[in-house]
Amino acid sequence: ADEHLDLDDGRWEDIHVVTGALKLFFRELLEPLVPFSHFDKFIAAIKMQDPTRRGRCIRDLVFSLPPAHHDTMKVLFRHLCRVIEYKEENRMSVQSIAIVFGPTLLRPASEEGNMAMHMVFQNQVVEHILNQYSYIF
Repeated sequence: ADEHLDLDDGRWEDIHVVTGALKLFFRELLEPLVPFSHFDKFIAAIKMQDPTRRGRCIRDLVFSLPPAHHDTMKVLFRHLCRVIEYKEENRMSVQSIAIVFGPTLLRPASEEGNMAMHMVFQNQVVEHILNQYSYIF
């Protein structure tokens, strides 16, 4: 909505409010940042044993995303990489970020099947993209 937010307002000083709002925004999208049509492809890619093939496949999948999804992912992951640079202060490692954002950015169209197993792979996809940001983008 065209709501103007004053980020200097005191209620935004708590970083948890801002990060919670960011997660909520992505969680409430009708379709996740990784579209439902790409979910199984990303999961299959992260399961590949050969690291070179896995990396190339995930990069190709990211490039195959619709432009709005790709561009948003690029900006979001660049920001998350910057957050990780300060992991000593904020305790947000690559793994922590992946746990927080994996299920939000990448989820199946229906919650049928093994959710716990999906979550492991969702987190691994996000972790891979963070670790390989410069190669992927």
